[in-house]
Amino acid sequence: MNEPDDANYLDGQMLIAMPGIGDPRFDRSVIYMCAHSAEGAMGIVVNKPQENINFSELLTRLNIIPEEERINLPEDVSELIVHFGGPVEMGRGFVLHTADYFAADSTLPIDETIGLTATLDVLRAIASGDGPRHALLALGYAGWGPGQLDKEIVSNGWLHCEADEDLIFGENLDRKYDLALAKIGISMSMLSSEAGHA
Repeated sequence: MNEPDDANYLDGQMLIAMPGIGDPRFDRSVIYMCAHSAEGAMGIVVNKPQENINFSELLTRLNIIPEEERINLPEDVSELIVHFGGPVEMGRGFVLHTADYFAADSTLPIDETIGLTATLDVLRAIASGDGPRHALLALGYAGWGPGQLDKEIVSNGWLHCEADEDLIFGENLDRKYDLALAKIGISMSMLSSEAGHA
């Protein structure tokens, strides 16, 4: 059996859920792919808010800032959305961010422009105004075992497109799905939830 070459891996690209994905947790999902190899794949959903928590509440729960200091956070920080990153390890936080922030021991560079950090240091930096230019905080992630994502793509579960900052960090979450499809020349009306077979 031939191993896929690196060109077929989707690190740094966006996955777009097809209508017939069959898993309501991924309905209309757009996922930034952080890692994809023969060992499996990992990504962060970028277009779904986490219910019932905002960034300032999260900072208080994690003891990064005291409750009484929440009012002192810069407006752009206090209004950051906490995202549903995926159904795996939903109690764990991940921050996708521009490469202007880098922590030697904890940042995984995904490409020249985007990194992933999963430590409290990046949250402290964001809260103090010393964080990256753009950041997306997510609880949980999407994960696939060896070969699982590749099979789902072949079964018409996912499309993919190039990533850009607006797709990853844009504030209008409802538009991201349509924007991702438009990048590959597809509109929602062209998609069917049934796989076609000739």
